[in-house]
Amino acid sequence: MESTTTLSPSLTRYAWLSIAAAIATILLKGVAWWLTGSVGLLSDAIESFVNLAGALMALWMLTLAARPADDNHTYGYSKAEYFSSAFEGCLILLAAVSIGYTAIIRLMHPQSLEAVGVGLLVSVVASVINFATARILMGVGREHNSITLEADAHHLMTDVWTSAGVIAGVGLVWLTGWLWLDPVIALLVAANIVWTGLQLVRRSAAGLMDVSVPAEKLEQIETLLAGYRAQGLDFHALRTRQSGSRTFVVLHVLVPGNWTVQEGHTWAERIEVEIHHFLPRAHVTTHLEPLEDPVSMIDQELDRPRF
Repeated sequence: MESTTTLSPSLTRYAWLSIAAAIATILLKGVAWWLTGSVGLLSDAIESFVNLAGALMALWMLTLAARPADDNHTYGYSKAEYFSSAFEGCLILLAAVSIGYTAIIRLMHPQSLEAVGVGLLVSVVASVINFATARILMGVGREHNSITLEADAHHLMTDVWTSAGVIAGVGLVWLTGWLWLDPVIALLVAANIVWTGLQLVRRSAAGLMDVSVPAEKLEQIETLLAGYRAQGLDFHALRTRQSGSRTFVVLHVLVPGNWTVQEGHTWAERIEVEIHHFLPRAHVTTHLEPLEDPVSMIDQELDRPRF
């Protein structure tokens, strides 16, 4: 028996929001760099290009993930989201290399900054746009369990904190005249976004490897099943996997052998409905087996023994 819930609405409009925010911040940060000549602000602008590339990839993958299952993809396209987050993670790492290279060159050949006040004001406006967009994407991503939107939101928030560091650094250079502070802060920016990129790549790889649902969700399922065990049922072969915004749960339900098919079906349906209470977008599949039959106990592993 199988049950699922209504598909979540298309999330592509939030990818368009991210694209618009990326274009706006590229223009603003580019102006800030042009006005000041700060390599720190240049590094900030380069990361916004990564934001744009990531947002375009997110739009593509969210569009693909929203497609219904077909004959060649019977479980749907939800795993496409992991390609987006992995792609964005790799872009972040490439941006870090570019920023680091530019910062080292500027550290070797210091350059004074100009029009710092206006440049910093423009950069602050860009950061406010990123912050507001990140908050929206994070909320929607968590609500709909979309790793693509969450990855985009985390990246934008990293950009916000990065911008804060760069703005502080440029301000210190302006106040102290220590030109070496600008490229040093740019190097710290590069190190910070390397960490973000690695985390995104790691999480994407876990999803592509069919990672299970979080431990707290598994514990909720086990607590639910314990209540049914007290009523004479038993369970085994519980398996879960996360696939983008979708969750898949497979479970063998052992019921008394003298029950009718209708009785067993009714109890299995009840269990599936209760699992949906804490995994609302799960696709739950249950398999009925008789408690008394020894054969019911030999298929607990993923690969059933052959005789």
